[in-house]
Amino acid sequence: MKAVSQVDEGLVEQTLRDLIAIDSRNPDLVPGARGEAEIARFLGERLKDLGLEVHLQEVKPGRFNVVGILPGYRRGAPRLMWNGHLDTVGTEGMTDPFHPRREGDYIYGRGAYDMKAGLAAAVGAVAGLAKAGGAPGDILLAGVCDEEYASLGTTTLVREFRAEAALVLEPSGLGICTCHKGFVWAEVTSRGRAAHGSNYRDGVDAIVRMGRFLTVLDEFGRRELSSRPHPLLGCPSVHASLIEGGRELSTYPDRCVLQLERRTLPGETEATVGAELRDLVARVRHQETALGRETGADEWDVKMLLSRPPYEVDVAEPVVRGLVEAYRRVMGKEPVYTGSYPWTDAVLLGQAGMPTLIFGPGGDGAHACVERVSLGETVLAARILVELARNWVS
Repeated sequence: MKAVSQVDEGLVEQTLRDLIAIDSRNPDLVPGARGEAEIARFLGERLKDLGLEVHLQEVKPGRFNVVGILPGYRRGAPRLMWNGHLDTVGTEGMTDPFHPRREGDYIYGRGAYDMKAGLAAAVGAVAGLAKAGGAPGDILLAGVCDEEYASLGTTTLVREFRAEAALVLEPSGLGICTCHKGFVWAEVTSRGRAAHGSNYRDGVDAIVRMGRFLTVLDEFGRRELSSRPHPLLGCPSVHASLIEGGRELSTYPDRCVLQLERRTLPGETEATVGAELRDLVARVRHQETALGRETGADEWDVKMLLSRPPYEVDVAEPVVRGLVEAYRRVMGKEPVYTGSYPWTDAVLLGQAGMPTLIFGPGGDGAHACVERVSLGETVLAARILVELARNWVS
């Protein structure tokens, strides 16, 4: 096997530009958007040109994953998956979001940072590997749909394609990202008693009751959650997201509904968050009893809406040690371990039996009006991926 000394920087930049130029906004976020069909076919053709075996997976009508497989040269060697999402969020407020431009080291455009640069780095890496004869085990490069909404792409992907380990190529600033937060969306309802606005004896204000809950929730976040830090992810958090209540100005409101988000750390679950919220309701009821108001449990309701679990990979896994060694060889220094605050598809791969890391280039502007990624770090990421593929199981 000859050594892979260089990643084709021109190929990486051109692939990144080509990917940005394709409108792949998620239609579940942007009604009428094109989705991922065009970009999946484009990526598939590029991988086919590099000699990979290419598969298209239709996840929903017109919504596709694409998987390119670079066969390994050693029978039975562990497979490695590189996973990146094809879809982006919307472009409201952006100028020329699908016309990539370069300013110094940065490439601008929707999806540049989140996360078409990760896919471009993977294309550069498989091109370098293919030119030099491959890697010991199969390399699977998966471009998935729908990550920005419901992660149907990776959910479908793992039913057919597996590997012994995986990398999600989300931006990490070249840090070794071993964990990410999860979240729980929940709904809390307070109930009062409707009455004419002049009838203060009979009216019970559900909005005022929710105000007491919000005060308790704020105190819980500042005092209790802030005392539970994770070494890479910081503290768990909670915030009030949406609130609605009341009928009209002249009527005591008999109902108030709060929707909130609780960001979770490894070890926290939907069940533990539900128990916390019910305990906070109990604290409000205790306060109201102390104020001389009799309350009942049926005056409050706590409902779980949606949850996504947090994730953390064991740093003793071979893929973690392999990525650390690859980083050292390319960069000549020790890597930085990081955590990701946003949720990623890494947990879905991990649940499917693939120890997974998050690794990609740096930049800024995810979901913002100005989005950019470092081209230099994208090329470095490709070189590190090459080293990982060639050596992580040796």
